[in-house]
Amino acid sequence: MDILFEHVTAVTMDEASPVLEDAFVLVSGRKIVSVTRQEPEHFKGRRISGQNKVLMPGLVNAHTHIPMTLLRGYADGYDLQTWLNDYIFPAEAQLTERAVTAGTYLGLAEMIASGTTSFSDMYYFCDRIAQAAAAAGIQANICRAVISFDPEYRFETDQAGIELRELKERWHGYDEGRIQIEASIHGEYTSHEKVWRAVAGYAREHGLGMHVHVSETKKEHEECIARSGLTPAQTLDRAGVWDTRAQAAHCVWVSEEDLELFARKKVTAVHNPVSNQKLASGIAPVPAMLRQGVNVALGTDGVASNNCHDLFGEMKSAALIHKAATLDPTVIPALEVLKMATAGGNAAQGRNGGRIEAGMDANLILLDFDKPHLTPCHSVVSNLVFAARGSDVVLTMVRGKVLYEKGEWKTIDLDAVMHEVRNYAVPKILGRL
Repeated sequence: MDILFEHVTAVTMDEASPVLEDAFVLVSGRKIVSVTRQEPEHFKGRRISGQNKVLMPGLVNAHTHIPMTLLRGYADGYDLQTWLNDYIFPAEAQLTERAVTAGTYLGLAEMIASGTTSFSDMYYFCDRIAQAAAAAGIQANICRAVISFDPEYRFETDQAGIELRELKERWHGYDEGRIQIEASIHGEYTSHEKVWRAVAGYAREHGLGMHVHVSETKKEHEECIARSGLTPAQTLDRAGVWDTRAQAAHCVWVSEEDLELFARKKVTAVHNPVSNQKLASGIAPVPAMLRQGVNVALGTDGVASNNCHDLFGEMKSAALIHKAATLDPTVIPALEVLKMATAGGNAAQGRNGGRIEAGMDANLILLDFDKPHLTPCHSVVSNLVFAARGSDVVLTMVRGKVLYEKGEWKTIDLDAVMHEVRNYAVPKILGRL
């Protein structure tokens, strides 16, 4: 069915005029057909009123670990290494496919309801994550991270390598590219050169993207320099890791030379401001990234180190933290942050999106601006970044299909998911800890 958003404020993200008032946005099939100030003639499909509402491109969560929704609020108040080694890794050792499925659906429900239309995930039991994303109708870039300290490492026999190859064969390009599979090295500090070269070679051979944690903490960054005389970004570059489309998550402690490398190799830096603050990892030098021409996207990281998947909160944090850090209120304007969450995320995933214009996939979200905290509205873009919340989203559409509308999930049985999480998944993971 064709859908017409009528008399809506459309945040088109067009460079010259990013906001179009009283617009008509027509969707047919999976595509946006037209964006005009005039009502299309002889329209016979479904009409959605845009009165006091804002239509914008769907948000992209460019770095998360979606099943970690099961660990929301678990083990707060620790630095990254203590948090991982003493709490998270022991909990994850209890994971089962069934628990991961429950946690994935819980995260998907949260993301879809708060305006995320595409996400990049790095985790385990990835086949279950892909199955859930396929059923829920969301876009996803999914990778199985490789961790190995084995000096005799062989990609052909490594379990993570086997899973990556199986994922690629089963899911890569699913539903006209709605689901993409990527290669992944968890991080420089959790593997070694044989791993990097093998995984990077596989990615290049099969045209896959790459997803890696990079310089998240000062300890990680400085210990790499002590080992090799190079930063993690430079070390991985020598092994060919950046010779394909790549997402480098966190990048808190990267150097100017690292940023020059990323700009040259077209590596996306994925900014995770809330997680980096919560774990006291530091503040990524995003203003310097933008000056160097590095593409920047936004991610929540896992819910265990963020506590939610709400990208509106991530945008506000990204907009504010750098003003405070630089003592400059002009740093990273609201529109720039909005680009990170839309066009920046699409570029990170190798997708052509993040704008409302004819020919684009209809990945759209509608927000109700008839709220006290969004009134008055002197600037739509400012309100979206500094005042809006995920709960203001009243409709989420992916490729022309409505996945969520006015509190109702169209593709997820939320009651069943909540029951599974509460009665099986959480007790299974934490019952022995």
